[in-house]
Amino acid sequence: MAGGGFAKLPGGSVVVALSLPSPPGGSGVPGARVRVLVHAVNRQRALTRLRNLGLRAVYLRGNTEPPTPDEITAVLHHPDGLVWRSVPDDDTESWHPIRSLLRGPADHRAG
Repeated sequence: MAGGGFAKLPGGSVVVALSLPSPPGGSGVPGARVRVLVHAVNRQRALTRLRNLGLRAVYLRGNTEPPTPDEITAVLHHPDGLVWRSVPDDDTESWHPIRSLLRGPADHRAG
């Protein structure tokens, strides 16, 4: 089950944070968990953005792991408003665009 939470921003939008298993074929370590952050108009729209990317079984139940202020800053400063990192407690790892997590091994070839 995914742990996660949300934070409502003063402008009315929300930042949703989810801890998910690394997708198979993604660039994360197999069996590892990743922290995904999504900025959207509301919680439903944030989850829809993830489902449209192929993460179909993503649900937010409760607010047990809301985003930290640093996580909120990271997602707000990213142009796509959708970022991830594999080690959420390691401040030295930077946030990555969601494209780099979801691309399969065939996408790593030079085009």
